[in-house]
Amino acid sequence: MTGTRAFRVAATGARLVTGVVVAAACVVGVATAIHAPWPAVRHEPAQVDVTPLPGDSVLVCNGDLRALGRDAAAPLEMRAAGTPSLTAGGTSGPPAAMQLAAPDLGQDSGPQVLTGAVEERSAPLIAGAESIAVAADDLAGYAALPCGVPRLDSWLVGGSVATGAQDIVTLTNAAEVPATVTLTIYGATRSTTTTVVPARTQIGLPLSAVAAGEEAPVVKVAAVGAPVRAVLQSSLVRVLDPAGVDLQDAVAGAQQNLVFTGVQAFAADGDDAEMTVLRLLSPGAGTTATVRVQREGSSSTVDEFTVPLDADVPAQVSLSGLEPGRYTVEVDAEAPVVAAIREQDGFGLDSDFAWATPAPEIQDEVVFAVPSGPAPRLQIANTSDQDATVTLEPLDGGEPQEVSIAAGETRGVEVEARTTYRMRTTGAVHAAVTLTAPGRLAVLPVQASPGVERSITVYP
Repeated sequence: MTGTRAFRVAATGARLVTGVVVAAACVVGVATAIHAPWPAVRHEPAQVDVTPLPGDSVLVCNGDLRALGRDAAAPLEMRAAGTPSLTAGGTSGPPAAMQLAAPDLGQDSGPQVLTGAVEERSAPLIAGAESIAVAADDLAGYAALPCGVPRLDSWLVGGSVATGAQDIVTLTNAAEVPATVTLTIYGATRSTTTTVVPARTQIGLPLSAVAAGEEAPVVKVAAVGAPVRAVLQSSLVRVLDPAGVDLQDAVAGAQQNLVFTGVQAFAADGDDAEMTVLRLLSPGAGTTATVRVQREGSSSTVDEFTVPLDADVPAQVSLSGLEPGRYTVEVDAEAPVVAAIREQDGFGLDSDFAWATPAPEIQDEVVFAVPSGPAPRLQIANTSDQDATVTLEPLDGGEPQEVSIAAGETRGVEVEARTTYRMRTTGAVHAAVTLTAPGRLAVLPVQASPGVERSITVYP
């Protein structure tokens, strides 16, 4: 074999070995690729968190108390029965006030609208609350109500058209355009009434005119054209004696979990079935609600029961057997419900009653007003599984105070009448202001402050 031939043989052998190695590597690579995860093409949608520019903070107050039947020739005619005192404040000073019209009372001036104007792209937190004590032959007691936010949809859970009841639905439109409002009455039968509320005007409708025959009605208020503030004024006369008056705010909508704090039970002479009463409605679907009652200062449950609810039919149950004291009531339902609790301190002359609506969950900073009235007190419920600390600071510069609330407990703290407070919390809580004296009752749940804008996620 010559040197050239030997070189060719060696080169050919080297190429064969190299080819075998490359082929083996390809086989291994293909086998590995089959079992290995293939690369995926993913497109994450573009998104950005945006905080809307705030508008002015606006609250609508309720204005004069109304009386029915003072003119025997016109039993459904309304007259002003007294003007409440107003307590208002805000983080940028007192809010501006403007009066609306109340033509059905024969007055040029009606309820007030409170406005906190935006300053440097920030809206102030504002609050207001009204209160009034009356002592007339047909109307006696104490009533208090926070100024609130108008809504397109809301619910009034309370009132009656039974003998002696003189209840009135007030609708306030603070907008520049009229509102067409439909009242849907839930009770033994269903009925609807539609009315127009002119721009910048308040009107009143006797509950007996829209819910005839219903002793335990629930009213849905639906507005088109402009949002309205709906309030239920309730009063009662037993035999010939006035037995209380109340102003009840509308609730925004049905929920599966409702927390009532600031509920009080009073001693009764005899049967206490009417002393503390819970009214519920499950709109659209039947469900079962579980009711738990817990005393202030304790984490234990003093009463628990279930209430079956038929769709669109109000139910009313008594919270009887409660010892005198302060309570938090929690309602858990399998479907969204609306509810309210009626409490009273007696029967007949020199007694009073109050409807308590659910206290919403508070997680952010809020401002609330304590109106003029007897023995004001803030009751704070912590229904979560984490301890919370609440800081209360008077906006007039008073000394702040801290309240620690253990998980699952409720605590109360005294507050000052005619004072506006800033409240901060380290955890989710529910709170309500109570005002209590013989023949004078009111419960005012603390609401989220208007003007707080939260960021939203925008997907271009």
